[in-house]
Amino acid sequence: MKTDDKIQKLVDSYGSWFKEDTGFSAAKMTNKHAPYPMLFSPIKINSLTIKNRLVMAPMGNINMAEETGRPNEKMIEYFRERAKGGVGLITTGLIPISFGIDHSLIELDKLSYFPRIDRSRTVYVGWRNLAHAVHSYGARIFVQLTPGLGRVGNPQCLTNQFKFPVSASVNPNWYMAEVPCMPLTDAACRKIIKNVGQAAADAKAFGLDGVYLHGHEGYLLEQMTNPAFNRRKLGRYSDWQAFGVEMIQQIRKRAGKSYPIMYRIDLSLALNETYGEKMNKPALKKFKNGRTVEMTLDYMKNLVSAGVDIFDVDLGCYDNWWLPHPPEGMPPACFADVARIVKKYFEENNILSNAGVKVPVVAVGKLGYPDVAEEVLMQDKADMIMLGRPLLADPEWPNKARAGLTKDIVPCIGCQEGCINEFVEGGHPQCAVNPRTAFEHLYSEQPQPAEKIKNIAVIGSGPAGVMAAVTAAKRGHDVTVYEKQAVIGGRLNAGGKPKIKFDIQNYHEYLKNLLDTTSKEYKLKVILNTEANAELLKKEGYDTVIYAAGTKDVELKLPGYEKADKVQAVDVLEKPELVKAAKKVVVIGGGVVGCETAFFLNKELGKEVTVIEMEPYFMNHVCTANRTYLIYYLEKAGVKLFNCTKLVSYEIGGIKVSRNMSKTVPDPYNTWSPILPPNIENPLAKPIKEELEEQFIEADIVVQAAGGRCDDTGFYALQKQLPKCEMYNIGDSFKGGKVFDATKAGYAVGLTV
Repeated sequence: MKTDDKIQKLVDSYGSWFKEDTGFSAAKMTNKHAPYPMLFSPIKINSLTIKNRLVMAPMGNINMAEETGRPNEKMIEYFRERAKGGVGLITTGLIPISFGIDHSLIELDKLSYFPRIDRSRTVYVGWRNLAHAVHSYGARIFVQLTPGLGRVGNPQCLTNQFKFPVSASVNPNWYMAEVPCMPLTDAACRKIIKNVGQAAADAKAFGLDGVYLHGHEGYLLEQMTNPAFNRRKLGRYSDWQAFGVEMIQQIRKRAGKSYPIMYRIDLSLALNETYGEKMNKPALKKFKNGRTVEMTLDYMKNLVSAGVDIFDVDLGCYDNWWLPHPPEGMPPACFADVARIVKKYFEENNILSNAGVKVPVVAVGKLGYPDVAEEVLMQDKADMIMLGRPLLADPEWPNKARAGLTKDIVPCIGCQEGCINEFVEGGHPQCAVNPRTAFEHLYSEQPQPAEKIKNIAVIGSGPAGVMAAVTAAKRGHDVTVYEKQAVIGGRLNAGGKPKIKFDIQNYHEYLKNLLDTTSKEYKLKVILNTEANAELLKKEGYDTVIYAAGTKDVELKLPGYEKADKVQAVDVLEKPELVKAAKKVVVIGGGVVGCETAFFLNKELGKEVTVIEMEPYFMNHVCTANRTYLIYYLEKAGVKLFNCTKLVSYEIGGIKVSRNMSKTVPDPYNTWSPILPPNIENPLAKPIKEELEEQFIEADIVVQAAGGRCDDTGFYALQKQLPKCEMYNIGDSFKGGKVFDATKAGYAVGLTV
């Protein structure tokens, strides 16, 4: 089983990078390199000039188009907003060109959640309108074309259409490994190649500036061009490079020599480096023979010869999902060294495009910090910088950075709840910290002035309270925020303490700055160390009260509770000295707070940690990238994870639990397969049997992370005591858990109050 030392070192480092100097500025919204002369210098791609070095990543337009596949007002305004914000090049999300071949693209009633460019003239107008919208602000746009999803597509095509999903060879489906994907015929491959040529010719005719092939992450193009997935022994496409090279040749034939072609690729799947002996697991064992770094570089050289003008490059695939979708815990510029390997190879081998110019290499991955992005270019690790989630969080990122207003940039928090998890569970890409993302067609950039000015009290200064207060103040209302603590932010204060939560720290600082700047321009004031009660609210004569007081920690009051040495997770994060004397720690609750606290206890405080969770899965409903990142590096650190395990009692020196020891209990360390959404049934899944065993787990202290309960008692008391007052209950005091829900609620109430 081949591994690469450079890739192994990178994969191993991602769980403890914060202990060392990364070589870049701290991942803060600083502006020491403003006005960023390298970021805001032009660059040529083939014959096309891009005004700056910033590329919007393919943050997909899934479920944004009409059901015909035509880009509509939602999708057009979404991209227009990013063009207006100053980015030089925009790339769309996935646009498949293999309908009728890749069965996973079609759902019931022959519908698809993807925009289409292959359907008919009915969709053409949407693409033309999109091109005009982007060009109006001096930005360029490439359409991302994909041959399909293959083994990472929805396997429900088997039950909905009685057709198997497809792949390069017989490969297990990622969502349901029990479902095999059937090999594409050579004829089907040739049809896809013909389709991509037509799509490129159409894109050029519609005014789009280039095409962008999705060749990474284990999608169908990679399945055909990586021997990990392509194990064909016969036919033209048993040569794993042939499919990709022929696609480029067909695009050149149909779109001409000067039409830009971009290619997204991973330098390595990094599967062997990630899993080692676990590559013998049934879902992984076929994938041991992936492209090496040297093989990938040779393939890239041949792609350039065929006509590729520009690459962006990363690591990983769906089976180690946190790599191509780096979550909050991954380091800044996590793939800059990967881009540098490619850039150095091109330079040393004098590899030029068909246009006779250098082939730009785009860096991706946690680059939403202006100083870090500039330093990647300064250190010659890449030629361009790709931003995805940061441009969802703040479309004005480029304009603000160029003006040196970095503290005003809304920072991405890396949660992936809105941008990825939302469409996985049936929605479309949005953003946890920007409620306007994908709703630009409904919400204007500046809120409309209020028809009637109100005196408003906001109780609580977490994300919901701050968003409501600022939005209402900007509409002209007189707003007062009451916070019972000495600092604003609510649970962000504890949530931002671990070093891997630096994105939350940035967001917390942004909210402080937002309140400060808004209070200087509008009628907004913040009163700390004050718990607003009915008497105070009556005295001040408020017309409206927006209650956003947050959650209350759940206490598991089981036998032995009163005498147990225990502490809440949020208290440990705020005051690590509470566990200073403990060597062994048990965390009760395997949700995101429990697992992040366990990571903090082990990685930063050096504790021996065990986490118990009564459900079959740890961090269920958390974005796959975020949960698998934590689980993978918790296992590497020796943290014990016990699922299907219920707390029975607190004991002297530990706890007593009831643990299901059946072999049917899911592997808690499984990071190569996803958890299906609860409304998706896997008919092939084996039921979990129950074989309970009572066990004692030794611990010096017990950390409770059993979740938070909506603390709405104060709201209902105020509603009764202030019958003439307009009342709203939002954020964690209504529905606990996510910044995504909190900011949307705060914004909606602030707009309409």
